[in-house]
Amino acid sequence: MGRVVVVSNRVAVPRRGEPSAGGLAVALKDVLKASGGLWFGWSGETRKNPTLEPRQVRAGGIDYATIDLSDEDHKGFYAGYSNNTLWPLFHFRLGLMEYDRAEAASYRKVNRDFAQALLPLLGPEDTVWIHDYQMIPMAAELRALGAQQRIGFFLHIPFPPFAVLSALPDAERLLRDLLAYDLVGVQTKRDLAGMINCFQDGLGLTPDATGGVRGEVAGQMRRAQLSAHPIGIDTRGFATLARKAAYGPETQRLTASMGDRALIVGAERLDYTKGLPHRMRGFAALLANFPEHLNKVTYLQVAARSRNEVASYRNLRRELDSLAGRINGDYAEFDWTPVRYVARAVARDTLAGFYRAARVGLVTPLRDGMNLVAKEYVAAQDPEDPGVLVLSSFAGAAETMEGALLVNPLDAEAMGETLDKALKMPLPERRERWENMMRGLEEQTATRWAESFLAELEELPLPEQDLLWAAPTRS
Repeated sequence: MGRVVVVSNRVAVPRRGEPSAGGLAVALKDVLKASGGLWFGWSGETRKNPTLEPRQVRAGGIDYATIDLSDEDHKGFYAGYSNNTLWPLFHFRLGLMEYDRAEAASYRKVNRDFAQALLPLLGPEDTVWIHDYQMIPMAAELRALGAQQRIGFFLHIPFPPFAVLSALPDAERLLRDLLAYDLVGVQTKRDLAGMINCFQDGLGLTPDATGGVRGEVAGQMRRAQLSAHPIGIDTRGFATLARKAAYGPETQRLTASMGDRALIVGAERLDYTKGLPHRMRGFAALLANFPEHLNKVTYLQVAARSRNEVASYRNLRRELDSLAGRINGDYAEFDWTPVRYVARAVARDTLAGFYRAARVGLVTPLRDGMNLVAKEYVAAQDPEDPGVLVLSSFAGAAETMEGALLVNPLDAEAMGETLDKALKMPLPERRERWENMMRGLEEQTATRWAESFLAELEELPLPEQDLLWAAPTRS
């Protein structure tokens, strides 16, 4: 049996004294430990003239191998093509998408560098699992170097239909890169439908009866299996964290400051995909249309700043500052501030306590692959007195979290009405909805997600057994 080799854009080697990792990292570490595996990727460091010789370290029973990037490659590959082109494109935000041919070339170069650095570390029986949009071409680069291992890919963000993806110059090449994988996984059935549509309309490839597509990559015909694997969280671990955090000093300070008011909470990094201005407008609609909630509810939004070098993120921050100030100016009393807006990171265990204290969890992305905040909010609740999840129908989590109250974040008035319903919901209904969602979270954990993806990948034929058949001749 070979190892599992995980590849991600960024690798955070654990260090003593650091906060505990989230559910995804825990799941990946579990499968890596079980196989004596390797985690490979970018160190997070930039250097003037980096080499492709990985730095290797062992920590917690896992081997880590990292390489640095040059400042130029980081700018083109990561800040440029990955975050200014692919991120808005895959989130259906064509108006924010930027394209630069040099940055596209840098994206290809870094994936080639990653492949060249990783290949010498691989054994013939290893299974390679590559993650997310930054690394789409990496399997094609590995295949070009002769790699014959099973290689899987998982996209953590949405997969748009070809009507959206076709806005990308050379979109067909990116799709063809996916054929170099043995298994391509996405979060939801909706994302799977988007991916299939891209193969059909973009490359003229229709899946076979078992969900695979065949096509040519670098002169070889290959078959890639397509499937949906919704990601979960460490449900029990997060529930335990929330129970403990409820008695922590931060949560105690928060609840003391609230008095007998209800708390609505939202927490994510500052990003235009998360619908943050829309939820503020929804909260304002609640106060305007349901005055019985005045001075009786507080909305806490944690939005950690990110990608401040990107103009659209700076503009978003200014918009949120303005909205929070306007709502507080319109409705605040001398002893009540309707919106509490925290524009910095808050520790994960502290957030767990805040979730448990909140009557409503407000999660309103305009588009999201899954959204684990929604799942963490539910896992954090007190079973005897659970809160209500208000969730955007555009989040991948909405596909399975049937106990949530679904909203369209573009309709502020409807969001205000839904918040009113959530705040007034009787305890028996809250318990029923929470129990329904919690059962699903306990069944589909992060660890089971990882195990199910790898099990499907391992069941597929090795490339040389299934794929070394002649390409059709061209007339």
